[in-house]
Amino acid sequence: MNMATAAGLQPPRSQLLARLNDYAQLTKARVTTLIVVTAWCGFFFGARKAGFPAVSWTLFHALLGIALVSSGTAALNEVMERDVDGKMRRTASRPLPAGRMSVLHGCLVGAALTVGGSVYLVLCTNWLTGGLTFLTSLVYLAVYTPLKRISPLCLGVGAIPGAMPGVLGWTAARNRLDWGTLVLFAILFLWQFPHFLAIAWIYREDYARGAIRMLPVVEPDGHSTSLRILVYTIALLPVSLVPVVVGMTGSIYLAGALASGMGFFYFAAKLGRLRSPVDDPRSRRYARQLFYCSILYLPLLFVFMMCDAGPR
Repeated sequence: MNMATAAGLQPPRSQLLARLNDYAQLTKARVTTLIVVTAWCGFFFGARKAGFPAVSWTLFHALLGIALVSSGTAALNEVMERDVDGKMRRTASRPLPAGRMSVLHGCLVGAALTVGGSVYLVLCTNWLTGGLTFLTSLVYLAVYTPLKRISPLCLGVGAIPGAMPGVLGWTAARNRLDWGTLVLFAILFLWQFPHFLAIAWIYREDYARGAIRMLPVVEPDGHSTSLRILVYTIALLPVSLVPVVVGMTGSIYLAGALASGMGFFYFAAKLGRLRSPVDDPRSRRYARQLFYCSILYLPLLFVFMMCDAGPR
């Protein structure tokens, strides 16, 4: 045992890994990865529409800039919600509420990534993408984040910036908004409701401790939540088929979207049929199944979409 370990100190390598893990938590690396993948899908279709390769330096610049802004927005969100995070089990170990990182440090990292990423997008892609990305961050931080403590309507507001990654990828390739951007936006917008309501169902007690007014916290009987999950899951099925109608995809995507959409609906209906309160262990189990299904559904849909893209 070396002297540093004997003194209760971490060796340099462990300190570095711990610091990198703190930054990954601060910037919500897993969420940022999903955002980047979604933006890639939008860029893919935008590039096909524009008639240039889907893999290019423009793609690299777009995904890097979007990742920077997403990471910075997540960091600033954690700064704003550090007191809430400290009250919830699932977030209490994050670097800010746990005291491993100062508020000033989190602010500086978040602001540098958000502003720097937006400027990078303006310089390396176009003004439209840079401006929309910064505006998306602003809505998330200035409207959605404080609204979470006020009203369950926060989910509808938060779904707007949450549905933007595909649009941002498209505009990075096209420097304009087209009907294809609306299709991608609509799919992402509707998908978020069953996904995040399932999360709120699973972690209802945590959200209640943090005074986050998601629907399962406000109405713990579960009826309103399960009804909304069903409504949005049903609405998502026909909307997910629009890419076929507008010529973005073909028959393979049609079959894949139908199959995955019906599977998504099955788990939503399974939760709805239970008619149990949010605190019931069975309803939490079904909500967790729905959550896992939602995680699988979205990337699977994009894989079908990109593998069966229609003619340029």
